[in-house]
Amino acid sequence: MTSNDERGHEAGSESSEGERRHEVDRPSLLEQVTGAEAEFLAGRRRHSDNVESAVRIFLEFLRGFEFLSIDEPSVTVFGSARFPEGHPWYEMAREVGRRFAEDGYAVMTGGGPGVMEAANRGCKEAGGLSLGANIHLPHEQYPNPYVDRFIEFEHFFVRKVMMVKYSCAFIILPGGFGTLDELFEALTLIQTHKIDHFPVIVMGTDFWRPMLDFFSESLIAEGTISPADMDLVFLTDSIDEAFDYIRRHPHGCRDNIGHT
Repeated sequence: MTSNDERGHEAGSESSEGERRHEVDRPSLLEQVTGAEAEFLAGRRRHSDNVESAVRIFLEFLRGFEFLSIDEPSVTVFGSARFPEGHPWYEMAREVGRRFAEDGYAVMTGGGPGVMEAANRGCKEAGGLSLGANIHLPHEQYPNPYVDRFIEFEHFFVRKVMMVKYSCAFIILPGGFGTLDELFEALTLIQTHKIDHFPVIVMGTDFWRPMLDFFSESLIAEGTISPADMDLVFLTDSIDEAFDYIRRHPHGCRDNIGHT
């Protein structure tokens, strides 16, 4: 016969086990950001829902601060996920990653394939710190195998803030809408003096020249930007020129060492 004390002990054990299972099954607060951006931008919502979204956004910022708390100056390389190994832009990105790592920089990308993989790969091959800051998408984009540290963001705008805050230079290789988004985000922040004029280097003259011609022939011609705004972008095909530009730049990377 089982005593009352024994039955109470068994019931308590079952309760504790159930609580432990519940804790294991329940996603952490940080994991609950999945899908939060779509909900947040869905339109009019209750005030309480917006407050909950704000908490999730804050948590994602905390994750980013912890992830990017590093000692090395970091450059971020942007470019298309669609260029395979052997493509000229892939090989250029790989060399960029290698050269920056050899010079003591951490290299951060979106962590995916294509140009991102190439830059991470070159960095890792040279023994540098290779970072991947991915974005959660409906069609899952898995991290490339060349990142030492990887984080996935839910909110595009949080990811962009992190990349701007923790990068001392942007290297822009050929890419699509996402690459353009990052480029114009940086240019807008610099033009409006929200951030210092830090190095924004666009590599691939044949690819980017029509865009810069559009700046000159349409935007400057119509007065929507100033001629001096053309100086916000440095266009080159040479990695040596990119390095020299960063070294000579008044807001180049060496001033960022050890600051978070």
